[in-house]
Amino acid sequence: MTELEKLEAGEPYDFLDCEVAARKDLAIRKCAEYNAIDPLDSKARWSYLHDWFGSFGESSWGASTFSCDCGKNIFMGKNLTVNFNVTILDIRRVEIGDNTMIGPGTLICTVNHPLSPAGRRKHQGIAKPVKIGRDVWIGGNAVILPGVTIGNNVVVAAGAVVTKDVPDNTLVGGVPARKIRDLVNDLGDDE
Repeated sequence: MTELEKLEAGEPYDFLDCEVAARKDLAIRKCAEYNAIDPLDSKARWSYLHDWFGSFGESSWGASTFSCDCGKNIFMGKNLTVNFNVTILDIRRVEIGDNTMIGPGTLICTVNHPLSPAGRRKHQGIAKPVKIGRDVWIGGNAVILPGVTIGNNVVVAAGAVVTKDVPDNTLVGGVPARKIRDLVNDLGDDE
């Protein structure tokens, strides 16, 4: 298997491999182009993300400064707010549902590295997809770690580090994030 095939299969891969690094190099260039667009030209900014990402739904908004690893692995629904200084390390797929708000300084990460120094010296990474439901509010400076699934109608408190899946209708906070309480879904189940 190539290193890119290993990455896509969820197996350890060499993150310095030429094909893997080429994705990141392209993303660095595209992030710079996006961040250079007039911050008040919301139509141009939306169009850029719509054309670049796997999907970027209607009525969604992304601020500067935005950073990512690939771009094409980001799938965002409609009516999203991606606030200032958000980083999405999307070496694997990141799905974000409709009507979600991502606070400033948030990090969504699909990549991890070995605990062993021998593995790190081999430049190994292992990536797991992240899925975030609809009607989610992620507070500022939160961190979502690889492999996490966040349900619908979830609030992640500012500064939280989400290391495990979060069920629907839940408020979580802390490091690591823990359930604080249940939330009411006043939209009903079908919306």
